[in-house]
Amino acid sequence: MTAPGPNNIITDIAGLRIGNAHDEKLRSGVTVLLCEHPLNAAVDVRGGGTGTRETSALELTGAVQQIHALVLSGGSAFGLDAATGVQSFLRGKGQGFAVGEARVPIVPQAILFDLLNGGDKDWGKRPPYQDMAFAACETAAVDFTLGSVGAGYGATTYNLKGGLGSASIVTASGITIGALAAVNASGSLTIGAAKHFWAAPCEMGCEFGGFGSPAKPPPEALTPALKGGPGMSTTLVIVATDAAMDRGMLKRLAIMAQTGIARAIYPAHTPLDGDIVFALSTGSKPAPDPFAGLAELGAHAANVTARAIARGVYEASAFSREPHGPPAYRDAVKQE
Repeated sequence: MTAPGPNNIITDIAGLRIGNAHDEKLRSGVTVLLCEHPLNAAVDVRGGGTGTRETSALELTGAVQQIHALVLSGGSAFGLDAATGVQSFLRGKGQGFAVGEARVPIVPQAILFDLLNGGDKDWGKRPPYQDMAFAACETAAVDFTLGSVGAGYGATTYNLKGGLGSASIVTASGITIGALAAVNASGSLTIGAAKHFWAAPCEMGCEFGGFGSPAKPPPEALTPALKGGPGMSTTLVIVATDAAMDRGMLKRLAIMAQTGIARAIYPAHTPLDGDIVFALSTGSKPAPDPFAGLAELGAHAANVTARAIARGVYEASAFSREPHGPPAYRDAVKQE
């Protein structure tokens, strides 16, 4: 028997905290994942237009085997400065990879493109993402808001406002898997213009409306419709588990979790997107069997990823000032 965790968010995994900071005028923001102890982590990239920092540290051949935080940010390449803010915060607490007497926090990051969403990007001498990330660290907590917050604040999809989503599941064996997603996809999360989510078969309860799937998708829903140009869209995902996993197992978990993006967004993994999945382990529960056990957890990871993506759009709010941009999902459903 499986069920969502107590709060149905990634911090149902003990030891994780999420911090969010955003700027309404800028229409952009930062999301930070912090942990009590260094984490094993891996990454899998499927999009054609990714923007990342320190992901090479997550390769199987990397010398540094653990990370100290993860960052998701708006701002395109300008947002890559956010990880510096997190490093400054962690260094102040004496955390980091030991190099002699020095401590170097390992903070991988991925960014999404929100530069053309109508926000005021005239930030002056330097981008504000380093400061926003530091502020997100200061407010990081187990409980956090979904929707138009953090890295999801300025996000959009083909036809709806994007956002930050999360979900979790506890397996029959007691292992918890959680996902966090910043949804800025070039594709659509809904089946045509209807209220039905592509991710509906994965939904648990009514976490994104409970509308289910139509008996048969209308033909026009299968015609790919895309937002923007190359490098202007992305879905960023963090999948976490409390099962003990080394980097090789986490790489496979990330690969399988990518299926969740394809279950929630149509089309996915396009040349226009920078889709990426980070996978991490706190290691507080026993390791799964490396074959059947890992395959089972990977299937759950894909489902929880799809749910987190749908929740990000379901919980999002439209921009509050001109230009308004795409409608929020709940506003669009009310007008049906």
